[in-house]
Formats: sequence, structure tokens, C-alpha cells
Amino acid sequence: WDAGELLWHMTEVQNSWEWVITNRPAIPKEDPPLVRPAEYADLLALFDDRSAAFATTLGSADPGEEAWSWSTDHTVGFTYRRQAHEALIHRLDAELTVGAVTDLDARLAGDGVEEALAVMFGGCPPWGTFTPEEGLLRVDVIDTDQQVWVQLGRFTGTDPDDGKYCAERDISVVDNPGDEPDAVVAGPAAVLDTWLWRRGDDSEIRVAGDRGVYDRFRATIDQPIN
Repeated sequence: WDAGELLWHMTEVQNSWEWVITNRPAIPKEDPPLVRPAEYADLLALFDDRSAAFATTLGSADPGEEAWSWSTDHTVGFTYRRQAHEALIHRLDAELTVGAVTDLDARLAGDGVEEALAVMFGGCPPWGTFTPEEGLLRVDVIDTDQQVWVQLGRFTGTDPDDGKYCAERDISVVDNPGDEPDAVVAGPAAVLDTWLWRRGDDSEIRVAGDRGVYDRFRATIDQPIN
């Protein structure tokens, strides 16, 4: 990112989700039209306007109410959570841009670890199937006392939008199975969250157990989120 591209991205994103919450539960046909200002000062002003409108709209909505989303969670709560994490990671992008990184809130980052694994990497669309394979991994968030259990497997299915058949490595977040994990990945919430989003390295992350299981997990989360 450069600062202008990042700012325009967040303006478009928050403008789009403001439309979704305002018009819930209608399915959006296209994003509300926005024209990118030529001047940076005008872009800042537009972001301030759209972000304030989004915060006001979201803040007046019940998280349990029905609203469109691209996930299987069709509630306003999905937007609360997803956009909190989108804003957090892009705030980090802005700070990395200028070389002035500040601490991430541990509770928010801890939830970000679970959301990244369960929703962004592990979300299974209804047109496909997740098939478990050998390999059970536990992610320990050491400063928030969280544990996220991850089952390795494969995703298969035919995308109804383009007819493309998909067959690829996948993961699924599961309840504690009562068994010992094959591998454990441990680290602070902020470190794990930024690592999952490829904004940080793994220097503070510790891996124990079957290295082959970890390597398969790492190969899976190194794929693009699409």
C-alpha cells in the first residue's frame, strides 16, 4: 500500500458496508457509487464522511438482526466483527507505511486469530465440501489464554458462478476433540494475528510436535484468501 491507495480502499469498503447495513437484509447488486477525489485532502475528507456514516449506521443496528454478508453468518454481527478486523489490519498497514507501528489490542487481536482461521481461511462455502485428513493442530494464544483447534483437510467443489472445479488444501476450525494435537503453534495475540495476515514474521512464534503437520498447515494458510 501507499497511503492514498489504502485510504481509498477503506473509503470504498466502509461505504459499501454502510449500504449493506442501511438496506438490510437486501442483497446488494453493486457497490454504492463513489468517485475518487483527485486531491489528497479531498480524499481525507471523503473518508472521514463515509467512515462516520458507517460507524453511525452500524452503531444503531442490532448485531443479531439479519443482514447480507458473503459468509454463512447473515447477521449485522458479522459486519461488526469483520470490519473491526479489517480496520485493525489496515491501521497496521498505515503504520507500516510511515514506520510508526503501535501495539494491537490483545483481545481484539486474539479474536482476529480465531476469525482468520475459522472464517477467512476455514470458511467453507455451501457449494463445496471439506474432507478431514490426518493432522490436528492447536493454536495457543498465550496472552489471552485462547486455544483454536484446526483440522487439516481438503476442499472440493464446483463454483456455481464460473463452473470452475476446486480441489485444494484447506483447514477447518473444530471444537476441542479431547485428543492431543499433532502440532502446536503458540505466540502472543498480536504476533499471531499479524503473522496470519502476512504483516509480521514468525520470530516470536513457537512450534512443537509434528513438523510435517505444521508445514502442511503453513502451506495452506500461505494460499491467497479468495
